[in-house]
Amino acid sequence: MNKDIKEIENRINDIIQKNEDAIKGYEKAAENTEETGLEMYFRNKARERRNFLVDLKSATPALDTRDKIEGSTKGALHRTWMDVKAFFSGDDAEAMLEEAIRGDKAAIEEYNEVLADTHIPPNVSSIIRAQRDWLKEDLAKNRTLEDLR
Repeated sequence: MNKDIKEIENRINDIIQKNEDAIKGYEKAAENTEETGLEMYFRNKARERRNFLVDLKSATPALDTRDKIEGSTKGALHRTWMDVKAFFSGDDAEAMLEEAIRGDKAAIEEYNEVLADTHIPPNVSSIIRAQRDWLKEDLAKNRTLEDLR
């Protein structure tokens, strides 16, 4: 297999795995909050990330991408940390939102790293850029909501 194609597959799979971790993380956050509005927010975020996966996989049918939503070991550790933080935190909702924001910031960095790779096909690069921009806009909205609190 061409080395460049394998590298592209690895990069795409890294983003897929980051989205898998986000889905599981948002679902965990929804479970850990008692605020109905925040629970719906987290469930919507999980749904958005599922849509990200569908878009990425449909743009790369010839590549060997992951099929099952498994997430990473690092993501599993982060979700365990979310449980611990929720258990000991006086403000579960705020703690979960902070963790979600931290995860989205890490995802944006990952997306930027992949976009810096000049071997990514233009159609895939376009999808990755749109998803990254969506995450950036969502973070800006979250900061605005935090300022209003």
